[in-house]
Amino acid sequence: MQTSVAGILSIDQGTTSSRAIVFLKDGTQVASAQQEFTQYYPDNGWVEHDPEEIWHTVLLVCQQAIAAAAQKGVKVACIGITNQRETTLVWDKKTGRAIYNAIVWQDRRTAPVCEHLKGELEHVRSKTGLLLDPYFSATKVSWILDEVTGARALAENGKLAFGTIDTFITWRLTAGKSHVTDATNASRTNLYNIHSGQWDDELLKLFKVPRAMLPEVKDCADDFGISDAGVLGYAIPITGIAGDQQAALFGQCCFNAGELKSTYGTGCFALLNTGNTAVTSEHKLLTTVGYQLNKQTTYALEGAIFTAGANIQWLRDGIGVIEHAKQTQTLAQTLSYDHGVFMVPGFAGLGAPHWNPNARASLFGMTRNTTAAHLARAGLEAVCYQTYDLLTAMRNDGMASTSVWVDGGMVANDWLCQFLADILDVQIQRPTIKESTALGAAYLAGLHIGIYDNLEDIASHKRVETQFSPNIDAKIRNNLLKKWQKAVEATLAFAD
Repeated sequence: MQTSVAGILSIDQGTTSSRAIVFLKDGTQVASAQQEFTQYYPDNGWVEHDPEEIWHTVLLVCQQAIAAAAQKGVKVACIGITNQRETTLVWDKKTGRAIYNAIVWQDRRTAPVCEHLKGELEHVRSKTGLLLDPYFSATKVSWILDEVTGARALAENGKLAFGTIDTFITWRLTAGKSHVTDATNASRTNLYNIHSGQWDDELLKLFKVPRAMLPEVKDCADDFGISDAGVLGYAIPITGIAGDQQAALFGQCCFNAGELKSTYGTGCFALLNTGNTAVTSEHKLLTTVGYQLNKQTTYALEGAIFTAGANIQWLRDGIGVIEHAKQTQTLAQTLSYDHGVFMVPGFAGLGAPHWNPNARASLFGMTRNTTAAHLARAGLEAVCYQTYDLLTAMRNDGMASTSVWVDGGMVANDWLCQFLADILDVQIQRPTIKESTALGAAYLAGLHIGIYDNLEDIASHKRVETQFSPNIDAKIRNNLLKKWQKAVEATLAFAD
């Protein structure tokens, strides 16, 4: 009788696609599948997803990955889930169907509500570590309850469920038996007190969200339920959940205070481990749950850039100046450092350290000689300049890091990684396994069922593929950064 090798199924439900990867203990990928889904933009600043399309893509890629792994003698022993954070769903507890499209984290529709509540900023921040911004889930939930006829009454009567994407997927996998989330996703809602580790009654009242809607909050490595045998072919325990950026922090093995990772996907998110101390930023960074194990919380400082890979997606799909994202590296290499064009990618407002939901994207320095190469390079450079702003804010908050671990789809671009090292003036470490988000969810799931003994066991599998060192004259760096700051100031002035 053939003995199967134990694998871990990681579900990575992102902003533009759903992926499933089956990992072995050492991080080897034995199977993977990915499926893109539709982005909806029903109004200016609005971004939505179809919940059923999300579920169908998740189900499809899971089935494909499990089947491909089985052909290699690998049987999935547990499931880890990581997800686009803050994206908000409300569904009927009886039918399991959402009453409105998922409102995506990038969505800006509740900016007027946040402006109306601005007097509550410090009160909200003291409990959640977050700002008052449309980015977070609380105002999205309230908007759905107010705009969908009869929804608020149903919610107050306990007939509707709220959840971020992880909660919705778990509900569907378990055929409605588990209404749960983890501490990292809860910490992104503006409804969760990160100090007490509880949903907060004062915040629920402020944002008008009935407690009866809320999922149970668990550790990141925990028992989240068992998938229904009819969904994936056999029952599989769900034992790890973390929001995508926290999952990447865990996947990069940033287990010690001062260690930093920066993920470059649709957006860019830099998280710095601050240990058991919830550091309050004086420079508009977020204080958040990094991960929670055995009821012990590890905190992080976070800087969020709303569009990173989305800049390149816009160049490809929006205005058609490139055909493939991979072209950007070749195009960027054709220009000198002083090519003169700057992009401030406020497509969905500007995140940290500005937090201006009304900002919109800007291009500066164009001439009749401006080409696709200039736009491609400006789109890549903008990500690096914004990362510099985040690390500067962290440094000013007293939390400096001498190296940055990078991951996400964009870091396959060597030119981007080198420019990042040049602008940040730090070492850039690119790991061998670049799928840190999915890997982090797998680590959490495997940790709970004993595939990994402890954090040291997990960290023993970490490998550096390439290290990028700064290689630019300080005068050139400073001149570029001065021009970047002027472009940002002009963009913010236009937003006002």
